[in-house]
Amino acid sequence: MHDHIIRALSTRGGIRILACSVSSLARQICTLQRTSATASIALGRGLAAGALMGGLLKERQRIALKFEGNGPLQKMIIEADHDGAVRATVGNPLAEAEPVNGRWNVAGIIGKAGFLTVSKDIGMGGEPYRGTVQLCTSEIGDDLAYYLTDSEQIPSAVGLAATIDSDSVLSVCGGFLVQALPGADESEIDAIMTIISSLPSLSNILQEEGTQALVSRLFGDTSYTLLETQQLEFRCSCSHEKVIRALSTFVPADLHTMIHEDQGATVTCEFCQQHYTIAAEELHLLATSDSSNSLIA
Repeated sequence: MHDHIIRALSTRGGIRILACSVSSLARQICTLQRTSATASIALGRGLAAGALMGGLLKERQRIALKFEGNGPLQKMIIEADHDGAVRATVGNPLAEAEPVNGRWNVAGIIGKAGFLTVSKDIGMGGEPYRGTVQLCTSEIGDDLAYYLTDSEQIPSAVGLAATIDSDSVLSVCGGFLVQALPGADESEIDAIMTIISSLPSLSNILQEEGTQALVSRLFGDTSYTLLETQQLEFRCSCSHEKVIRALSTFVPADLHTMIHEDQGATVTCEFCQQHYTIAAEELHLLATSDSSNSLIA
């Protein structure tokens, strides 16, 4: 089955569960980013986290997660749109760290000191909403759950999985998000938290049973309704026009340097690695305020 996310709600309406599978787009993005093994695991978890947060969006909304720590990965940014588009980038794709107790050392490449910033564009123009929390464990899932519980005041549990096969290629990526909504039944919450604490290998469940079975496992005896399934895909939002808009923020002196020393500019999108060539003539127009305004209007 294609990468997707499913949403479900308890019959009483107090518990929301989302589950996603992002294996294909994780492989595609890790190939574009040329990530090391540990960076691939981190990116796989991050993509699942971003997809789950994207599953909470309304029409025309967009969300971005930025993990920034003192580890060699430097940063990881995941963006998701309401329609299932997901993209991601990392600061240092070659970051590596020795395993700890036989487990991937994601916290080691992200760093224990740092922040998770969540930016949400609600599609109304204006500045996006931003919330920031300190990294909790740097394992990604714990940090996202902490953000949702602390900043958005929605008690949440997050489980993320990413595995690599013998050829060092991501094989399984996905996860779940459980949220207690206002009026949630305490007994139902307790039952689901008990299930989460004793859940077997998440990657095995995703690979052998799938996302619907995962949701069923999480709800246990709690009755629920499966709301919808949405496909996920890698799609970048970059364009020549956006590059021009970004260059228009440069001071004229810097633009003139590009014109005279480089005879133009080449800009590479950090998400999809697409190269954009900006001719010297375009930079010359940008260097004058009147022409710049006409180009980016």
